[in-house]
Amino acid sequence: MRGWSHLPSDRLLADVSLWSADLGNLETAVRRLSPWADSFHLDAADGHFVPSLLFFPDLIRAIRPHTVVPFHVHLMAEYPSLLAGEFLDAGADLLTVHAENGEREAGAAIEQALRRGCGAGVALKLETPVRAVLPYLDAVEVMILLGTEVGVKGRGLAPQACDRLREARGLLREHAKRQVRLVADGGIRAHTVGELCAAGADAIVPGSLVFQSANLESTFRRLRSHSVPTVV
Repeated sequence: MRGWSHLPSDRLLADVSLWSADLGNLETAVRRLSPWADSFHLDAADGHFVPSLLFFPDLIRAIRPHTVVPFHVHLMAEYPSLLAGEFLDAGADLLTVHAENGEREAGAAIEQALRRGCGAGVALKLETPVRAVLPYLDAVEVMILLGTEVGVKGRGLAPQACDRLREARGLLREHAKRQVRLVADGGIRAHTVGELCAAGADAIVPGSLVFQSANLESTFRRLRSHSVPTVV
């Protein structure tokens, strides 16, 4: 089953960021984390929407055969509707685009994912009002809130990140007609995971926290010990 609808709802999900893996040996990284990751988070960026140039379809296609874990493509591009098909062809199971692209452009990319039987998500930059997600709630199963500057890694969690998660959790309770997983992306450290969960996160996007772990069983046991919101 593609998307995230089949993943557990009674524990924290780990959407593991491959941006923090050894990029020269992605096959090994994917194989090592596959027993633990709920999904692999692949940041794809066009160098315009954000400064970075990140994962491209052929790279995703190359690593797809090495795991059955779902691939979550976070598409940071000015025109996601023009690129969505290539990433879906390459093996994306879940495609998330940014609300900042505008309803017409973001909606077109989301519709492509849904037509292909894939899951869809919407992401918000740190400075974007949380209510910008409202037009997409009937279509998506994932909402990403960036807790750091978009397209830049290694930054600490922004002071407003947890307040934004609390606001988003309240908004989802009020407006969502289906389960929408709330994902905290950026600033994921051992000491921030508990804060993010307490603020309403259903999932986190860990990178170095897991790739630098010497004991994955212990690391993931600690991550999954955190409580997540009860879906009502």
